[in-house]
Amino acid sequence: MIQKFLFFLLLASLSSVVARPLPNVLWIVVEDQSKHYGFNGEPLVKTPVIDGLCKNGVRFTNASVTAPVCSTARSALITGMFQTSIGAHHHRSGRGELKIQKPGHVKLIPELFKEAGYYTCLGTIGHVAGTINPKHKGRLGKSDYNFEWDPSVFDAGEWSGRKKGQPFFAKICLSGGKARSAARSSKEIPHVEASKVTLPPYYPRHPEVLEDWAAYLDTFSLMDKQVGQIVDRLKKEGEFENTVIFFITDHGVSHARGKQYCYDEGMMIPFFVHAPGRVKSGTVRKDPVAHIDLSATSLYFARIDIPEYMEARTLFGPDAQARKFAVSARDRCDETYDRIRAVRTQRFKYIRNGYPERPHLQPCAYKDNKPTYLAIRDWGKNGKLNELQQRLLLSPNRAPEELYDLKKDPWELKNLADDPKHSKTLLKMRKTLDQWIKETGDRGQKVEPMKMYDSDMKIYMDGQASRGRQERADEIQANVDQMKKWWKEGK
Repeated sequence: MIQKFLFFLLLASLSSVVARPLPNVLWIVVEDQSKHYGFNGEPLVKTPVIDGLCKNGVRFTNASVTAPVCSTARSALITGMFQTSIGAHHHRSGRGELKIQKPGHVKLIPELFKEAGYYTCLGTIGHVAGTINPKHKGRLGKSDYNFEWDPSVFDAGEWSGRKKGQPFFAKICLSGGKARSAARSSKEIPHVEASKVTLPPYYPRHPEVLEDWAAYLDTFSLMDKQVGQIVDRLKKEGEFENTVIFFITDHGVSHARGKQYCYDEGMMIPFFVHAPGRVKSGTVRKDPVAHIDLSATSLYFARIDIPEYMEARTLFGPDAQARKFAVSARDRCDETYDRIRAVRTQRFKYIRNGYPERPHLQPCAYKDNKPTYLAIRDWGKNGKLNELQQRLLLSPNRAPEELYDLKKDPWELKNLADDPKHSKTLLKMRKTLDQWIKETGDRGQKVEPMKMYDSDMKIYMDGQASRGRQERADEIQANVDQMKKWWKEGK
């Protein structure tokens, strides 16, 4: 009798789950921000809306991107695949005559949602809030994928055009850390005083660096205001309770040890899921998570089968399987060639530098003209950096391997790779990376064909010249020449 009762109870429970309407799935992807949100303990920012969403959702404290630069991270996210597995690992590659094609069996996440009957969107805060220039209303938001793709996988920039009762999938991109000027000049948010900023120990308290970091922290308050606009619209339309919200950034802050690098400042991101009635609110998880896991988890919530080929893992449900480690990979960024791989567990970080004879701050036109970089190099030239800052930022070469105890050394300052006491950990992490490279078919282990590199550089330099920036084009050409010189020298 009891068994029969339990059977009918289970049947009723399953029926209620099936009968529940499909949720909307919303990705809020913020650019160029590390973990400096209020919910992660940053005292100088005010982010009440985002903090509230996080508090009532599930927060992942050990989340990282598979690539610490935008186009490669976005290529991975939109496919649920490591960028190194699908040939999308070089930042902004395939811009020239030679194009990159993703593997034919790999579908974009919006394509899977569209096949399941969802209305698909790729937009900006302007699309959602209705403040976008009417001339740009028909445009999609930022895609930035490193391969050829069909824009028709997205229906519009926002979801007002869907059919009645049709669920939507939306990826809304916010400018984040790139909005320093807008945030600093805004009269609608609180501002951080440069003198109160606490910098990582590897950055000097140069006035330019302090002001830049204060402006960076202001962008968090600006993003909170924009997320508030998104939440207000969902509530006004009666969709808030039936929308699963994923909140992440595409990588860390654009700085000398952040964006484009596999230190925690570049690869670790804020990540939470707000899903009323679908997840246990107030939950904090410490297991390693890759940002591509957002893709598989979104499919899980929408009751869409997760493709067997997908390298992303669902974070919830019966098929959830916690990761033991996370991997982040950096390859070419514009004209600057590098190969960095990092394996991170909760306790340790292992980094492998593919070009250790090249400096940490290789020549890169995108970065070298930023005031913070100019300030750091100026103080380095004039002996104003301390020994740690000079060594970590301006050393002419790097260690082939780096190992950090993140519990004792969260800033990744002391390399333990040559410490005999940590030899077992080093061997284990080294083996883990070797196995990952083999199992995932890491395509970044070989230098890309020079024809592809030259094709990409040509359109990059031509674009600068066409905008009247011939000096920048010449700078890029000089950097390209330097890269090729180092290759010939075996560096």
